[in-house]
Amino acid sequence: MSSIKMNSCNSNNGESKNGTSNSLSSVNHDLGLYFLELARLGSAKAPTEMEEDEEEAPKELNTINSSGGFLFVATDKLSVKYTSVNLHGHDVGVVQANKPAPVKRLLYYFEIYVKDAGAKGQIAIGFTQESFKMRRQPGWEANSFGYHGDDGFLYRGHGKGEAFGPTYTTGDTVGGGINYASQEFFFTKNGTIVGTVCMVKEIKGPLFPTVAVHSLNEEVHVNFGQKKFAFDLKEYEAQERLKHQMTIEKISLPPNISYGLVRSYLLHYGYEDTLNSFDLASKSTVPPIYIAKENGFDEQDIVYALNQRKTLRQLIRNGEIDAAISKLRDWYPQIVQVGALEEAVKYGRMELAKFVELDGFNDLVQDCGALLAYERPQESSVGYLLEESQRDVVADTVNAMILSTNPNMKDLQGCLHSYLEKLLRQLTACCLERRSANGDQGEAFHLHRVLNSGKDIKS
Repeated sequence: MSSIKMNSCNSNNGESKNGTSNSLSSVNHDLGLYFLELARLGSAKAPTEMEEDEEEAPKELNTINSSGGFLFVATDKLSVKYTSVNLHGHDVGVVQANKPAPVKRLLYYFEIYVKDAGAKGQIAIGFTQESFKMRRQPGWEANSFGYHGDDGFLYRGHGKGEAFGPTYTTGDTVGGGINYASQEFFFTKNGTIVGTVCMVKEIKGPLFPTVAVHSLNEEVHVNFGQKKFAFDLKEYEAQERLKHQMTIEKISLPPNISYGLVRSYLLHYGYEDTLNSFDLASKSTVPPIYIAKENGFDEQDIVYALNQRKTLRQLIRNGEIDAAISKLRDWYPQIVQVGALEEAVKYGRMELAKFVELDGFNDLVQDCGALLAYERPQESSVGYLLEESQRDVVADTVNAMILSTNPNMKDLQGCLHSYLEKLLRQLTACCLERRSANGDQGEAFHLHRVLNSGKDIKS
């Protein structure tokens, strides 16, 4: 991190006047598309990232794919009883959940309550693939893991177990879980973790919560979360998140790197007053923090028109649109060209028509047009377009447009994103690569959530 380089493009394009005008028009079009998409994603009608991540979790046992000849599943599809006489080692009663364990989350967990340990207490809990042989205990076959009650052993992929935890019997509650962050299985007994075991990378495909019974009168009840777990899953999840956070906080960064990133963010978005306070605070530290240019922070491009960008942002966020347009017309006539109202309406219709046919923009375009039909648009069903979050999108658009007029600005992305945001995008890419290496298991990292968490900065 100490060697981060953030290269600015300071060379002039050297275009003719017409070429510059055409280039600016192209830039304006690209910027418009980018921020229109951003407004659509931020609208109340857009699907949220949380909704995109939702998966259907197991709710009951699969009575079709089970060794039905050796067990009975109750009508609630949550209770299992061994109804035969165990004559052979392969006379196992096995049943999987109706759905695989969800993978787009930090943890997955389920429990069984041992109502009756039966003749031998050969009960097992674990995870198996859909193609698992349904007359074998979980853990006895490849691509399966199981914690067994009669010996307390853990079985993972073969018939030989290993010492793992205590045995369990009538009255005990036993749980099995997957920690996708650490890539481990974990098992519990009566609300306490028994132990963990690393997931085998060779395991492919979805894993199903699995229960097995193997001797007369063995009976278990399965809890997929329809009632409170004996194990405090929320506390365990909080501890796991804290563990990862502490790991991150142990990474040491030179103060001037982190200060430089924050400072460049404030400069990029025109938060001049906050920037001045920030600079004052950095000088009062012991020792004072100075940001040297050799660390990669070249402010030449993002200092451009700082005071004007700050003024326009404040006007837009305050809802003073007429004043903002007036300032823009005076300062940057090439960005805002306001003519007769009739011509403006005609222009608006033509521009909006381009987006009506585009997938994903229909609702947004219709809502924008509907604003004109209401006396009190703030109280209407499309009032979300007038919320402060949408004003921020407009302010960011204007900010980017002004930065694009800088003759030394060569890279369009330099108008859109600060150095901090670029770093977060790189972090996103790294997290996606790590998740891909784990078979796309675990929580997805959403840059949009991280950026939104910093949108309450006030200048």
